[in-house]
Amino acid sequence: MKFTPSKINLFLMMKIPLAYIAGVRMKSLTEKEIIVTVRHRWINQNPYKSLYWAVQGMASELTTGILVMKQITENGKKISMLVTGLNGNFTKKAKGKITFSCNDGDKIKQAIEKTIKTGEWETLTLTSEGFDEENEKVSKFEYEWSIRARN
Repeated sequence: MKFTPSKINLFLMMKIPLAYIAGVRMKSLTEKEIIVTVRHRWINQNPYKSLYWAVQGMASELTTGILVMKQITENGKKISMLVTGLNGNFTKKAKGKITFSCNDGDKIKQAIEKTIKTGEWETLTLTSEGFDEENEKVSKFEYEWSIRARN
């Protein structure tokens, strides 16, 4: 699969429809960074009229997971990936358009190279932060990913 915003958004619709229905959309992707947005709407809000934490989780996990998938695909080796931990902090009500980004591409590349060399599980922590339209942080998620080269 080619990793472009339109292909990833189609992937969301087909494989993770709940994220698609909630409004999670990928905007841009490079080797080092990914940007995903989601707009607070009636369908994805909590009782306090802000973006539900689980929707923020879907958007933030997408930033880390797609970045890992892209680098694995480009590497050409068979590598397993699995989320093994999660930590989230919320600092402000998430209203309006929220933009999540992860720029840990270099960490991913190093972990992939190491697991290919050793064949062992490599664990890495990737960070995704969400900002509102005033560029104020609304949440920060840290995902622990484990990857391992397969034979």
